[in-house]
Amino acid sequence: MSSVLYDAQGPRAKRRNVVLTAVFVVALAAVLWWVITTLQDKGQLEWAKWEMFFTGTEAWSTYIWPGLENTLKAAALAVVIALPLGAVFGIARLSDHAWVRIPAGIVVEFFRSIPVLVLMIFGLALFAEYTDVSSDDRPLYAVVTGLVLYNASVLAEIVRAGILTLPKGQSEAAMAIGLRKGQLMRLILLPQAVTAMLPAIVSQLVVIVKDTALGGAVLTFPELLSSANTMSGYYGANTIASFTVVAVIYIAINFALTSFASWLERRLRQGKKSTGAVLKATDDQANAGATTV
Repeated sequence: MSSVLYDAQGPRAKRRNVVLTAVFVVALAAVLWWVITTLQDKGQLEWAKWEMFFTGTEAWSTYIWPGLENTLKAAALAVVIALPLGAVFGIARLSDHAWVRIPAGIVVEFFRSIPVLVLMIFGLALFAEYTDVSSDDRPLYAVVTGLVLYNASVLAEIVRAGILTLPKGQSEAAMAIGLRKGQLMRLILLPQAVTAMLPAIVSQLVVIVKDTALGGAVLTFPELLSSANTMSGYYGANTIASFTVVAVIYIAINFALTSFASWLERRLRQGKKSTGAVLKATDDQANAGATTV
């Protein structure tokens, strides 16, 4: 059966796909076997290197939980600040006034072009030179500053693109009934654009969670990854075990974020579908009677 998007496969194409699938499965199994045997030969799969994660609480209470707490704290602060800041700059880039639109565009393009690690390093230097923030808190402030500046700029572009995807008829109809620009943006455009922007926004939130690890690698911020690095040396160079546990934690956090976003997007779409006015039978009869009269 053919489709608008593709033609139906013939017998030769089906056989070729079966062969390619089998080759891929065999190759993947061979790679997995090579990885497992290599780890086994290096002693990385010995129970002694994994025991502390399943039989005791010292590794969790001393290294993993404090590192995870710092990771979530930095990510939460960055999200709370970057989301509204990105929305403001995204809307400002759509302003009809050049004195608002041009400076907002310069700020967004400037910080979007600089690597987030460079922003963190500059933030650490600024807090050390021009503020009274203690040396213990400077890494957290620098990480949050770098994440906010970079991700707010990216979110601003997401907001701007989401609003621009809406049909122009929405704005024209709102202006025709006398809505001001602020009311147009708040009541008409943003509620419709949120659903379209949600997947991109959640992807950026996942990036924020992962980029906290840059602070631990360079700024000595005691987040989850750096704590795992310290832990792997303390427990006898169990690097593979430590970083595997950390990877599973990161996967769980990001999976929870994407799952929540998918649920929220479905609820938003269902809410929009169910907002139509429904006439009752009495209303229909009353309208019919008024027409006959």
